[in-house]
Amino acid sequence: MLAPTMPAAIAQQPAKMKRIAIVVTTAKVADISLGGPASFRAFFEELSRLGYVEGQNLSVERYSGEGRTEHYADLARDVVSTHPDLILAAAGPLSLHFKMATTRIPMVAITADPIALGLVPSIARPGGNITGVSVDAGVELYGKRLGLLVEAVPRVSNVHYLASQPHWERPSGAAAREAARRAGISLTGALLGTTFNETAYQRAFTSIKQDHADALMVSDEPEHLTYLIALVELAAKSRIPTLYSYRELVEAGGLMAYSIDLADIFRRVASQITEILNGARPGEIPFYQPTRFDLVINLRTAKALSLEMPATLLARADNVIE
Repeated sequence: MLAPTMPAAIAQQPAKMKRIAIVVTTAKVADISLGGPASFRAFFEELSRLGYVEGQNLSVERYSGEGRTEHYADLARDVVSTHPDLILAAAGPLSLHFKMATTRIPMVAITADPIALGLVPSIARPGGNITGVSVDAGVELYGKRLGLLVEAVPRVSNVHYLASQPHWERPSGAAAREAARRAGISLTGALLGTTFNETAYQRAFTSIKQDHADALMVSDEPEHLTYLIALVELAAKSRIPTLYSYRELVEAGGLMAYSIDLADIFRRVASQITEILNGARPGEIPFYQPTRFDLVINLRTAKALSLEMPATLLARADNVIE
């Protein structure tokens, strides 16, 4: 006997549409797309490769905090009220507000150390409704970055640290200060306050210049990527050797970075999202921690600063822009 055939209209019904909310801190919502920065291109390409295509079986809602950290709590509550199937929170502070806003909606977070931040109790088993990717490797990472800056800039002793006020006051800021203490370096906060915008950066660089800083280290807050042109130009105008946490700023003209691969981070996030949309429990998916960091040096910028990069440092660089 032949098996009964399924009516064509039923057989061709698309899979149930999944709805995710992507929430970023400062980027424009238009940049959260295949046509946006390399990180988001990698994200949507990986989602597609894994079977989720926007407009077919995936609906994507985009939000930006516009760099106004004081409004992140309201934004989190507004997004949760729409009841998406999953939330991607692309920064630690946002993640904390979403943790307070919901214990039910699955969340994937891109953050610094999620344990130190108080986001989850364990990397291996985060528990609850949260998993994600960490861009932090602990105090050793801050020490490594500071060590590279000291190696590049002779006789450096007075380093400033460009960050938001909340970052400086959280465990991330404490880790940077501890790394400086271990290295015998004076580390001063060059703080942007609670809002990321060009005025805040200009104010911070005025303070850096008045304090006669020898060098500058920039926090790994993703908000800096939105203002990378303004940030790099201010560093060049101030003629201050600067180490960044993302290679994108060095490609834009910054001096050097000790950086994760952001595209790889976003591919990992896409994989976690796919697992959850396919039925996995977020709290059972381990937080991903990168183990590879690349040293990127811009020799054109070093020359403009009349800075002679040590041959030993250049030999260890993963990428040298000439």
